[in-house]
Amino acid sequence: MKTELLEAQLLAKIDLDRLPKHIAIIMDGNGRWAKRRRLPRIAGHRAGIRAVRHAVEACARLGVPFLTLYAFSAENWKRPQTEIKLLMALLREYLKKEIGELNRQNIRLGVIGRVADLPKAVQADLDTAIDKTRQNTGMRLTLALNYGARTELVDAVNALLAYAGSNGSAQVDEDAIARHLYTHDVPDPDLLIRTSGEMRLSNFLLWQVAYSEIWVTETLWPDFQQENLFQAIIDFQRRERRYGGLGLA
Repeated sequence: MKTELLEAQLLAKIDLDRLPKHIAIIMDGNGRWAKRRRLPRIAGHRAGIRAVRHAVEACARLGVPFLTLYAFSAENWKRPQTEIKLLMALLREYLKKEIGELNRQNIRLGVIGRVADLPKAVQADLDTAIDKTRQNTGMRLTLALNYGARTELVDAVNALLAYAGSNGSAQVDEDAIARHLYTHDVPDPDLLIRTSGEMRLSNFLLWQVAYSEIWVTETLWPDFQQENLFQAIIDFQRRERRYGGLGLA
């Protein structure tokens, strides 16, 4: 009851006419959450899925057009094989179970990253989920899977080189690079949220967050609730956004 009251109080403070168009979240802290409870790491990852539902539901409820979640980085392959297999199994479980809920909320699913390097079964489930939500017209939920911002830039440059090779030449400017990024069809994030108190970007959307507002919370990802999302948006709306100015005057 207290949680519902707090959420209602925070929701009342949000200006629905000034919502961030695109929220990106670095979901961090699953392992620490499990360690503090003397549970296996996979328990933290499973609890993190509940937090994903909270974030997706909150953004859809408010009418945020785009939400991007950093689900599996290119560096995560360095983790123990047992953990990776369990993560892939949880991802497949999420994709299969959530299709109905995504459709109910009119949410369209997308993915960014080197998807071709994911296990074939995961790719098949992603294709199915994307296809079954393709006609939805509400929020675009993007999962960053096998994603790294530096590899994204490498892929963008290679795509530009391939384009130049087939067309004789190509002008390289910011717009040309942006057109070849994984995120070419979504706007840059207005708000970047990071959980667990870490003050780093962790190779996530380095190009796209150049002018994003950053909000960091000590809350570990499995404990992230709708009230946390609401508080992030409230703080975002209190800020005066500047694009490129260093305030030296």
